Amino acid sequence: MKKKPYQVVYEDNHLLIVNKEPGILVQGDRTGDVTLLDVLKDYIKEKYNKPGEVFLGLVHRLDRPVSGLVVFARTSKALERMNEIFRKRQVQKTYWAVVRHKPPTNADKLINWLVKDEQKNQVTVYDYEVPNSQRAELSYRVMGKINEHYLIEVNPITGRPHQIRSQLAHMGCPIRGDVKYGYDRAVPDKKIYLHARRLYFIHPVKKEPIICRAGLPNDRFWEEFLELDDESFKDKNLDITFE
Repeated sequence: MKKKPYQVVYEDNHLLIVNKEPGILVQGDRTGDVTLLDVLKDYIKEKYNKPGEVFLGLVHRLDRPVSGLVVFARTSKALERMNEIFRKRQVQKTYWAVVRHKPPTNADKLINWLVKDEQKNQVTVYDYEVPNSQRAELSYRVMGKINEHYLIEVNPITGRPHQIRSQLAHMGCPIRGDVKYGYDRAVPDKKIYLHARRLYFIHPVKKEPIICRAGLPNDRFWEEFLELDDESFKDKNLDITFE
């Protein structure tokens, strides 16, 4: 039996949050390959014995080679409210990235402007505003070093396409395996070592805090970095303020 490309992390009548494996598309593109959205619609249809078309709304996206948490809405009302939560940045997103080069400082905030080339599906990073650019902002801290690589915790403040990949590369720290943004070689399965590790937000219907953590991919290289984890630091920094 083929391994599922996801694990369910949170599920109720309103939301479905899964931990995506690297390599599967979240939504359709010109390749026509099977998508996580399609697979999860089948999962809901089968689990709840639903006739006809299943509604499942995509709240945000992860790039194909990236692993970790993806949020889907099971009703149109939940989708509308989750879109608003993400638009207002009332969500704390935490990523882990593995890089070979040490960042210039142990913790910092990066502010750049990104221009996307839709044909190449790639962005160019600038230190100043240029025509058609979008402001991109994130903060990071270095969690430690293992196997000649550094584990970086990243908190994106904006949600631009390829933002973390391109901004870290612009800083001189391309993500392991990310040849599109300057890493010197690919790794097996064309994945990159960027993982959407944690999400924190207030449930759009129940109004309760939701904290989801995604286990790392089944990968020996990734697993070595687990010893650098410190959940206590993260829990002290659930500092979102809501209006």
